[in-house]
Amino acid sequence: MKIKIINPNTTQAMTDGIREAALTVARPDTEIVCVSPEKGPVSIENHHDEVYASVGVVEEVRKSANDGFDAFITACYGDPGLYPAREVAAVPVIGIAEASMHLATFVGHRFSVVTILPRWKAVMEDVISRYGLEQKCASIRCTDMEVLEFESDPEKGARELYEESVKAIEEDGAEAICLGCAGMVEFTADLEKRLGVPVFDGVTAAVKVAEALVDLGKTTNKNLYFNYPQKKEYIGYPDLLG
Repeated sequence: MKIKIINPNTTQAMTDGIREAALTVARPDTEIVCVSPEKGPVSIENHHDEVYASVGVVEEVRKSANDGFDAFITACYGDPGLYPAREVAAVPVIGIAEASMHLATFVGHRFSVVTILPRWKAVMEDVISRYGLEQKCASIRCTDMEVLEFESDPEKGARELYEESVKAIEEDGAEAICLGCAGMVEFTADLEKRLGVPVFDGVTAAVKVAEALVDLGKTTNKNLYFNYPQKKEYIGYPDLLG
């Protein structure tokens, strides 16, 4: 099995960390290829970042559609570019937020997302609504940290994730925690041990979902909503869909 993971931001250190996380759960016969787009934001923390990151995600899927990949994963917790990427690929395309949130509902009545800056909450609300999980989400708890701070100051990151997770459990009734950033994977095991509830990292969750879909022989339905884009001219993109 061959899976391509796309880190929608352009920070190589984060891409490397995502790959290492994926390898911890991937089966021995699963090949993991992890990349970032050539262009885009160094981190994704608002709707503006997501727009530019989405283009890179779709391009990475499109250019690899015939390279033998069995599945694609978009590794940002806003799942940027997920639906348009599904339109250009026949194989499964998995978003890390979608994967981890759905898995969380299997082991707890309601989950909470613990994530980055407060302004990211609006993005999370949109994502949760898109997946129809409003009734399953106990809360969205935000730290005051930017994406790249979790790498530069992991001690602070661990502390804030723990504190917000405790609030989610004790005040909001969460029975599972979803970590709302691809750069939070290193905190998962320690948090789960300290909190005593299931904690889901999106990257590892998406890898296992991708493997399961491939094993089951499932592909992206092309009958209607995720059908290939219609052929038309894109001004300034002569090789896109002409």
